[in-house]
Amino acid sequence: MTDLQGAVVLVVGATGGLGTRLARHLAAAGATVISSGRLSPSSDVILADLRERGAAASVVKQAAAIHGRLDGLVIAAGVVAFGPLEELRDDTLRELFDVNALAPMQLIRSATPHLAASAAAGREPFIVTLSGIVAESPTAGLAAYSASKSALNAFTKAATRELRRSSIRLLDARPGHTQTPLSRHPIAGTAPAFPPGLDPEAVAARIVTAIVTGERDLPSAAFA
Repeated sequence: MTDLQGAVVLVVGATGGLGTRLARHLAAAGATVISSGRLSPSSDVILADLRERGAAASVVKQAAAIHGRLDGLVIAAGVVAFGPLEELRDDTLRELFDVNALAPMQLIRSATPHLAASAAAGREPFIVTLSGIVAESPTAGLAAYSASKSALNAFTKAATRELRRSSIRLLDARPGHTQTPLSRHPIAGTAPAFPPGLDPEAVAARIVTAIVTGERDLPSAAFA
């Protein structure tokens, strides 16, 4: 069991459809939440564009300085693109991998020393990633998006083994299509007619339950 009471948790992508809910559920469980997003009218949010060089490291540095420590990292930022592979532009490919794969890797790398210090102080640090169901089942019309999320999933699997030595727990969540604005605002293409998706409140609640109960993997079946 992980006690979230008083834990300092950075939620990246906290202004998005799922990130907002994750931040709220974490706060309800007693965590001190630090929010980061690309756009926000609130002065309490660390503004960052993860496509920019050095943004990931800057977010972690700012977050760790607020309370002098970091006990958790939740990465809920992401972008999506739709369409056949022959229509993929280079800038679309770059943005998908910059935001969905490279930025999470950089966030994890930057947060690791802070989370290791948290473990050394007797706390139970954790990292949550959201690679999604496409990391299990790459999907036609979402080839590059599936690839970017699969890269993140592979990274977390390997990082789990490395960071276990520092008592840092990684949890990768792979929910299916969730009813958030993400698919309505792709960086390229148009979303197909998806069937009704998962309730984002239920998805966020399931992820926070997994944090508390010490789970290390949330496959798509866990959200059924």
